[in-house]
Amino acid sequence: MIDFEGQVVVVTGAGRGLGRLYALDMARRGASVVVNDLGATMGGEGSDPRVADEVVAEIRAAGGNAVPSFDSVDSPEGGDAIVRTAIEHFGRLDAVISNAGIFDSVPFDEMTPRQWRHMLSVHLDGGFHVSRPAFEVMKRQGYGRFVFISSSGGLFGQHLEAHYGAAKAGLVGLSNVIALEGADHGILSNTVLPFGISRMVTQTVDAHTLSNSGLEQLIAPEKVVPMITYLASRACRTSHQNFSACAGRFARVFIGIGDGWMADPDTTPTAEDIAGRFPAISGTEPFTVPAHIYEELFHVVGRRNETGNKDA
Repeated sequence: MIDFEGQVVVVTGAGRGLGRLYALDMARRGASVVVNDLGATMGGEGSDPRVADEVVAEIRAAGGNAVPSFDSVDSPEGGDAIVRTAIEHFGRLDAVISNAGIFDSVPFDEMTPRQWRHMLSVHLDGGFHVSRPAFEVMKRQGYGRFVFISSSGGLFGQHLEAHYGAAKAGLVGLSNVIALEGADHGILSNTVLPFGISRMVTQTVDAHTLSNSGLEQLIAPEKVVPMITYLASRACRTSHQNFSACAGRFARVFIGIGDGWMADPDTTPTAEDIAGRFPAISGTEPFTVPAHIYEELFHVVGRRNETGNKDA
């Protein structure tokens, strides 16, 4: 059994929806949980401490161990306070589930700078503000797990969600670097792109459609939880990857690079060369998945050497 006995987990945005389920499952498995939630509306307005308090009460009633955190992730002070709550109450921090978020839908040409900045401040900045002090703690321990909740809306696109998509895609970049820099310190970092009924879904799909289409049952939020629990656990040995959890299907999501077209090294390619070779350039087979930016460069240099500096 995957357990979290003796471990401490921070779950941001843990007062409702998916975040609440993550917190409950890890507490059930023995984790001491910091239930972080400002208690704001889906649009990020206001606060309500009862939202986090109720989940803490639920965990304690089931025999688990949890404390609330009402700090917002959207500032350095908030991030520090969330991590400090874990250390002051439980003495360590083993995993962070970066789940806190807000949501609204705005056509791109109507989006204001304030709407753009507000979305990024919670999702992307929030991921940084919590993970940076948490990384320091985990580095001293020689152990840690980060799970960032990204979205297919970020990696693949979603109408009316330019700000949300950019923020969620940014978390993939953040996780990639944490994975690289944490590797020598026992720190792993991955992202999950979940599909689960939440306030975000019910804001974009009406209740009648959800009920009649069977979508409500198909993407029940409980079906997302196992992926997050595993990645946050001691059992996980994987880092620097992304995973989709959709309707009971769990799969790796990756960004690859096709072989493309390689110009002769003795020439300077032109736009006309690109146009003439575009089918090869835009092809997706075969492909590689670089482990980091250097590996992409080394791969191209290696191919160049193998072809004997010939047009490939």
